[in-house]
Amino acid sequence: MSEAAPTQKPRTAPPETRRRQLIDATITAISKHGISGTTLTAVTREAGLSLGLVSFHFKNKETLFAETLKFLAQEHRELWVRELTRSDLAPAGKLGAIVDAQFHPRICNRKKLSVWFAFFGEATHRKAYRSTSSEIDMERQTVCTELCRDIIRDGAYTGVAPEGIAATLEGLFDGLWLNFLMYPNRFTREEAHRQVLSYLALVFPRHFG
Repeated sequence: MSEAAPTQKPRTAPPETRRRQLIDATITAISKHGISGTTLTAVTREAGLSLGLVSFHFKNKETLFAETLKFLAQEHRELWVRELTRSDLAPAGKLGAIVDAQFHPRICNRKKLSVWFAFFGEATHRKAYRSTSSEIDMERQTVCTELCRDIIRDGAYTGVAPEGIAATLEGLFDGLWLNFLMYPNRFTREEAHRQVLSYLALVFPRHFG
């Protein structure tokens, strides 16, 4: 019996569909080969598309990489930003939603985390990483600070600084992401999530305990 031929992509598709296919393929390729090992040929092979389509939609590899990083950052941001608009959530619920977003399966999986850390670890791409993610990271930290301030006021907590708690959360997020990526047999997404909530329970026992 002959081997089945690979699935062919439709010959025509909306531009946004093609762009998303190429970004998804770039995420897969970087997770397999790293930044330096990811070529446009590797990306188009993953996508089942032609090299000409990359040039048409992204001009060059640098633009494709930049748009891939921007896609990951926006995908992550959208998960927690929409929770902030919910009128039924108190500040503690909104802070919990930010923690949930950090460890959502769509965000916290080894394929996508390997791409984040690939950009961070590659000196030639670190500037792009900072310019894309730093604004969103600072936005999240500012929001967390204000939510912590509201929780402190509501619970009459003393001896805790909202800025310090928000900064500690950011450190926990990054460290647990790295542990989850590097030590798959020892760290799970669910356990990482629980560790952050345990920290919040220590700081705000009347809200997270």
